[in-house]
Amino acid sequence: MSIFTYHLVKTSYISALKAVLFPMKSENIPGLIHAECMRSMVLGAAVFSPSRILPNQLAVFAQWEDEVALDNFLADNSFGQILATGWHTRLRFLRQWGKISGFQIVDEVLEVDPLNTTVVAVTLARLRLFAVPRFIHWGRPVEKLVRDHPETLLATASIRLPNIVSTFSIWKSQKAMTDMVQGHSAVAQPKRHQVAMKERNRKDFNWEFTTLRFKPLAEFGAWNGQTNIMDNLTKND
Repeated sequence: MSIFTYHLVKTSYISALKAVLFPMKSENIPGLIHAECMRSMVLGAAVFSPSRILPNQLAVFAQWEDEVALDNFLADNSFGQILATGWHTRLRFLRQWGKISGFQIVDEVLEVDPLNTTVVAVTLARLRLFAVPRFIHWGRPVEKLVRDHPETLLATASIRLPNIVSTFSIWKSQKAMTDMVQGHSAVAQPKRHQVAMKERNRKDFNWEFTTLRFKPLAEFGAWNGQTNIMDNLTKND
């Protein structure tokens, strides 16, 4: 069975630019099924703030045939060696809403874990360019909701111009995440996600959009000086 990974790394501006302009391709990397390489963003930051897009920070979401292919890439590939200096988590697919091209995702629900287990959520959208202002207007309140939620262990966003946007969040439990989605969280303005989804259903922002839920299997490295972000997982440095 294939595995997914989500990587966060800080590198030089030139290395980050090269990675975005010339992204990973399955035909060049043995065992890679598909990957999206993006620049990191700060969730909820003002759109025109200098801190909104972080030019030397990368987020990579990838699917691999197996962990052997991933380990070989991180050890032997020049870009893989850059990613290995950052942080990543290895993920087992549970379920999907929506569709996205490139990745090979089964059309079935594999979710079997209890609601109190740690869960990872990844969203990936290919935006309609004319809908970007609407997407920003309705999306930023949701970004702040996820960023500030007491049940998130890590939450970030990323972008590859002109139109690919992703979010990545680790939740203490599946129940906390689903409560957020359904507007049941004990926070201010808990229905922000619901409101944004109603607007998307009224008039879609995207050519393609998916939300993916994963069981985290292990984490490697450190992010912003923090290790053991998910304290119930295997730790590897």
